[in-house]
Amino acid sequence: MMVGTYLAYLVLSLAITVWVGRSLHKNGRVFLVENFEGNDALADSINHLLLVGFYLINIGFVSLALRFGEKPVDLVGVLEFLSTKVGLVIVILGAMHFFNMRMLVHFRTSSLFRALAPAPAPAPAPRHETPKPAYR
Repeated sequence: MMVGTYLAYLVLSLAITVWVGRSLHKNGRVFLVENFEGNDALADSINHLLLVGFYLINIGFVSLALRFGEKPVDLVGVLEFLSTKVGLVIVILGAMHFFNMRMLVHFRTSSLFRALAPAPAPAPAPRHETPKPAYR
């Protein structure tokens, strides 16, 4: 019974992790492009690095958490075991998301961001029209 429970936990946790990761990666790009003032290359790079880190931390956590907790002996225990473990994964995913958002907003207001930000483009020079000769 434990092998089936562990497999169910792994399948559920990893499926949720991949779904959340893809969703954040896809929908977070707009936020990152705006956060990095239109620098698409930097936003895409950060987005990819965040996704890799997200997967590494969550898959590692799911794997380590497999061992912990009371082993269920009946169907009710299996459901409680899965609920607790999957719920913990979801809470960790949410906490990581809010932590990342906070850090990105903090970075945007930091002196490091201002130092790395590209210089603003110069304003276009005013156009002067040449006076047309008066015809009599």
